[in-house]
Amino acid sequence: MPAGLSAGNSGKQNSHNITDKGSRKGIRKAAEMRVLIVEDEVRLAEALAQILAESKYMTDVVNSGLDGFEYALSGIYDVIVLDVMLPEMDGFTIAKKLRDNKIQTPIIMLTAKDSTVDKVTGLDCGADDYMTKPFVPDELLARIRALTRRQGEVQMNEAEFGDITLNLSTGDLACRGKSIHLNYKESEILKLLMANPNSAVSKEDLITKVWGYDSDASDNNVEAYISFLRKKLSFLDSHVSITALRKIGYRLEENQ
Repeated sequence: MPAGLSAGNSGKQNSHNITDKGSRKGIRKAAEMRVLIVEDEVRLAEALAQILAESKYMTDVVNSGLDGFEYALSGIYDVIVLDVMLPEMDGFTIAKKLRDNKIQTPIIMLTAKDSTVDKVTGLDCGADDYMTKPFVPDELLARIRALTRRQGEVQMNEAEFGDITLNLSTGDLACRGKSIHLNYKESEILKLLMANPNSAVSKEDLITKVWGYDSDASDNNVEAYISFLRKKLSFLDSHVSITALRKIGYRLEENQ
């Protein structure tokens, strides 16, 4: 693939209450960031995935618009690289439907068309940036960094519920002067529960958002980590508990 990325052959490929402390410590490293690539030109999609992997990004690749929309709906991605001309559902439609569904993941649109009308259409549909093929890989990486940095500037550094506070940067969970460290998955699960204080989070959502779309994780994995979290809440003598709702999921509750 030349310095300006493009590809001529297309085909199919199987897809592999919060407080802002004003700190930028919450910005995650590239190695912890997941990018969704929705591109029907297989060679280009593979090249993009390789470039991002070399820069320590995790990637998922899909080659149809419908698959891209379904993957993006999970809300687990930090950035979506989205082609305009796609089979089954075009990029403009995907971007609009994602925004209609309250998915605010930053979107970079890719197109072979260099017209102002197309760029305006993409931005009006909800895209955050626009690149014309062929493009230089370093420019794409720079734009991804800019979008994630922009998110980081308003990224919440602490999450609070009842008497517990979770530091989103360090994974430390504190309660009335005591603290304990959570590992990555424990922290991510608790963060999702704290972000939905009045509703249950299903096991399926936890698996998708914590382990990833293509993970082999099962309900047993979720139950094990919920057990770990309950023990740590008990260690902290917290009034917060994780309640299991039969056939629904889990919800945080504050016991007085």
